[in-house]
Amino acid sequence: QVQLVESGGGLVQPGGSLRLSCAASGFTFINSWMSWYRQAPGSERELVAGITGGGGSLDYADSVKGRFTISVDNAKNTAFLQMNDLKPEDTAVYFCNAVFMMDYRHKNYWGQGTQVTVSS
Repeated sequence: QVQLVESGGGLVQPGGSLRLSCAASGFTFINSWMSWYRQAPGSERELVAGITGGGGSLDYADSVKGRFTISVDNAKNTAFLQMNDLKPEDTAVYFCNAVFMMDYRHKNYWGQGTQVTVSS
């Protein structure tokens, strides 16, 4: 059974930092593409950052480049999103996403989401 469990969200002041975690199970993590998306109220879900399970390829939205860092720990099958210099516009529910092949089929799974609120 595939599971993605996010943690690490919360309330932080502008300029602060948070680290999100996504613990994955039920698939071969190193062969997957792991991403973080976010969705603010009234807005569409948008890609924040992506990385291969092996940590070899990275991608970031322009709005977070230089402030956010995505990484993985293969031994723990966990993806992370380090968020620094947070701004009020970063407030959203953050979702972990995993894309991989299983039984010759393309699979796409989402975590339950974790709330990040940036406010003074």
